[in-house]
Amino acid sequence: MAMEKNRKYGFLSLLLVLLISLLATGCAKTTSSAKTTTEGSTANQNLDSSWDSVKNKGELVVGLCAQYPPFESRNEKSGEYEGFDVDLANAIGKELGIKVKHVDAAWEALLGGVQKGDYDVLITAMSKQEASKDNVSLSDSYYNLKEIIVVRSDDNGIKSVEDLKGKIVGVQTACSAEEAVDKLTGLKEVKRYNRNAEAFIDLRNKRVEAVVVGLAYATTEMKNNKDVKVINSPIGSNELVMVSKKGADALTAKLNEGLAKIKQNGAYDQAISKWLKVE
Repeated sequence: MAMEKNRKYGFLSLLLVLLISLLATGCAKTTSSAKTTTEGSTANQNLDSSWDSVKNKGELVVGLCAQYPPFESRNEKSGEYEGFDVDLANAIGKELGIKVKHVDAAWEALLGGVQKGDYDVLITAMSKQEASKDNVSLSDSYYNLKEIIVVRSDDNGIKSVEDLKGKIVGVQTACSAEEAVDKLTGLKEVKRYNRNAEAFIDLRNKRVEAVVVGLAYATTEMKNNKDVKVINSPIGSNELVMVSKKGADALTAKLNEGLAKIKQNGAYDQAISKWLKVE
C-alpha cells in the first residue's frame, strides 16, 4: 500500500511539473509575440520619414522645368525663377515653416530625379496622367489645365477641333497636350517638339497649321506676340498635382495640408490672379 501511494504521489508530482512547464512556455510565447507585434507596429510607423527628413534639413527641394511660362520660367533680367508654380511652392513652404529651394532640370529627367531623391517634390505643371506613369505619391489636384488650339492670327480656317482634320498640328512631346493630340483622328500629320517654343516658331513660319498647348501658356504667348490667337475649343483638360517619390505619403499629406491652408488664406487666389488669369 505504501509503495502504491508513493507511486501515485510521484505521478501527480510529474503531472504538476509538466503543467507548470507548459504554462511558462505559453506565457513566454505570448510575451514574445506581443513584443514582436509592438516592435513591428513601431517599425511601420517610423518607416515613412519623408516629412521628418524635410523638416530636419529645414528645406523643401522642389524640382521644375523652367521653360513653361506662366507656370515656371526664369526672369530675363534677374535670372530668378518665377511663375505660378514657384509662388505656389513658396506659399506652401511658408505655411509649413520650411524654406523652399527650386531646382531646374530637363522635363524628361524630373520623374527619374524625384525617384532618386534629387528633389523632395515636383511642382512643375505636371498632370496626374503624366505623373502616374511612374510609381509615385500624388498630392491633391492644385489646378485644372485646359489644352487648347493656337493658330496664326490671320488664319480663319480653323475655328474648332473638327477643323483640325487634314491639318499639320504641332505639340510638345511627353506632356498632356501630346496625349490629347494623339486621341484626335483625321490629322494630316503630328509634328512633335522638345519644347513648346519650338512648335510656335514653326507655327509662325507656316510649317505647322496649329499648335495644341495648355491655355495658360497660350495666353502668355498671345500677350507677348499678337501674331497668334487661341481657338476657344478645348480638346482636353488635366489635373495638375505635386509629385513625390513612392512611399513619401507623410510629405504628401503635409503638402496637401499646406495647399488647403493657402486656399483659405488667399495666397492661392493671389497667385492665380497674378499668373493664370485669362483675359
